[in-house]
Amino acid sequence: MTPDLVDLTAESLSRGIASHDFSCREVMEATLARVDLVNPTMNAIVSLRDRDAVLADADACDVDLARGHRRGWMHGMPQAIKDAVSVAGVRTTLGSRLVDFVPAHDDLLVARMKAAGAIVIGRTNCPEFGLGSHTFNDIFGATLNPYDTTRSAGGSSGGSAVALATRMLAVADGSDFMGSLRNPAGWNNVYGMRPSQGRVPNWPQVDAYVSQLSTCGPMARNVLDLARLLDVQAGYDPRVPLSLDGGGGFADAVLAATPDDARVRIGWLGDLDGHLAMDDGVLATCQAALRRFEGLGAAVEPVSSPFDATRIWEAWLVWRRWIVAGRIAPFLRKPEQRALVKPEALWEVDQAEGLTGNETMRASVVRTVFHQQMVNLFGSYDVLALPTAQVWPFPASERWPREIAGRAMDTYHRWMEVTIYATFAGLPCIAVPAGFGDHGLPMGLQLIGRPRADAELLRVAAAYETAIGDCLAKRPAEPR
Repeated sequence: MTPDLVDLTAESLSRGIASHDFSCREVMEATLARVDLVNPTMNAIVSLRDRDAVLADADACDVDLARGHRRGWMHGMPQAIKDAVSVAGVRTTLGSRLVDFVPAHDDLLVARMKAAGAIVIGRTNCPEFGLGSHTFNDIFGATLNPYDTTRSAGGSSGGSAVALATRMLAVADGSDFMGSLRNPAGWNNVYGMRPSQGRVPNWPQVDAYVSQLSTCGPMARNVLDLARLLDVQAGYDPRVPLSLDGGGGFADAVLAATPDDARVRIGWLGDLDGHLAMDDGVLATCQAALRRFEGLGAAVEPVSSPFDATRIWEAWLVWRRWIVAGRIAPFLRKPEQRALVKPEALWEVDQAEGLTGNETMRASVVRTVFHQQMVNLFGSYDVLALPTAQVWPFPASERWPREIAGRAMDTYHRWMEVTIYATFAGLPCIAVPAGFGDHGLPMGLQLIGRPRADAELLRVAAAYETAIGDCLAKRPAEPR
């Protein structure tokens, strides 16, 4: 068994398996050994499947290859799926004490990954109902940051990001509403992509029209792997009326990237003219990363906020309450169930009480104007940039930051406000590593692309990767 299989990129794993350089069983054994070593400390992967069962799945993949049948790019690749989507035969909890079942069917995302050859070994941890960018819950506990295990890993895709950073997975799925894959990507020195609205369809879902703020997407340790996984996840599905045509070709776009892709005009939004409270060093770390990108030909220009950020936040709250409360309310039909739900989730539901149609329409009008304001910026810039978070990873013992730079946070998610702009406008956004602060903790940078320009944005990210490569080499310490 090759000892360094877990260090390989997903692309190298895929090619190595296809060319019989190593077997699917060898990859699975190396992965399980890595999980045994790392996961007791990190708590990133939960609900692990039976070891013999996943090894049998790997053997079946080897048999297929021997017969000349390769299922797809992920043939034999171990995967743990975020505990927010259904995987047939594997426990699902959503991090909630009110949810505990074994699905009979795969969600569309999982079905596509399995069809490409992935082998599911378990789930990645997430916060209760995916709420809050700090991965902890009453069932599995907290997922810890591998760069400082006293700190938060971010969330809600914290388990996915940590599994990547610690080499338990080569690629991972995530989902993103309010930075749920971008924030943990930044805090774990990996990549996470929130694709264009509708690019990666979600099925089954109760509502296929309003609930478009959340989307699944890929996470990886490099841009090519990110694009390869998006190729697997993306594409139109007739059951999802707002899903996009044109899935595929994202990895080809990355492979076709040239030095000219670095010569882009970047609008640096920073802290939106002081609207966003920022921990000391966050902006400086991101600006230093952008200066390195300028060395390859990028032109970076500070941009004064073109919109009323307070009004956008207020409209965002209406949309979020409407959607989140509708998702959680079915679990609270009995009064005694409230005691089993975290206060932040109850706050979301209670805030939505009495929400009127007129209020939601007004918020939709504000969102429409905001979308046009964002689109107008692309008349001057190819990419917009913001930090992935307003704070450095905070102590894992805290539920959420109560203040930033002396400014009180008035909601449990106000400290994540920096992530709402790509979401609210439905724009593609990639979280890329930006570097490390004086305390050795990582920070990320959001690169926001033009409407539906996912492939173009991936090419820019690939160019950026060449400027920031040494940051990626800084791995977490090995568990003792």
